[in-house]
Amino acid sequence: MALSSGIFSTTFLCVDTAPFRSSLLSPSSLRFSPHHPANLRMVRAATSATAASSDPTTTTKTREPRGIMKPRPVSPEMQDVVGVPEIPRTQALKRIWAYIKEHDLQDPQNKRDILCDEKLKKIFEGKERVGFLEIAKLIGPHFL
Repeated sequence: MALSSGIFSTTFLCVDTAPFRSSLLSPSSLRFSPHHPANLRMVRAATSATAASSDPTTTTKTREPRGIMKPRPVSPEMQDVVGVPEIPRTQALKRIWAYIKEHDLQDPQNKRDILCDEKLKKIFEGKERVGFLEIAKLIGPHFL
C-alpha cells in the first residue's frame, strides 16, 4: 500500500496462468513458475477516493476565482470602455479588443498596432499608437 497526496492507492500482483498450448503438452510446459515475469501483471484496485469521485450524490464545490479571473474594480476611464465598474482582467482585455474591432481602430497596414481614440488615450497613457502586446501592461494601473 502506498500513500500519495493523502489518497490511498493499492496495487496487487496477480498471477496469470500460462497460455494453453495443445501441441506442447509436455510435463515441463505444464509446470507453473510464479516468478516468471510473463506470469505477473499489475492490477490497480478501486479505492474509496476513486469510488467517491464517481459517486453522483457528492456535491462539488466551485472554486472562487483568483488572480486574473477575479473581478476587480476599475478606474472611471477604463469603465467608459468596458462598461462595468468591476470586471476580471481577462474579460477587460476581451472587451477592449471588442471596442477596438467595433470602432475599426487597428492600423490597416500593420494590424498589430492600435490607433487610439480619445477613450483609449485615457487608458493607454495618452499614446497615439499602441502595440497589441502593450495593452495588457498598460491596463494594469486601471485596476484598483
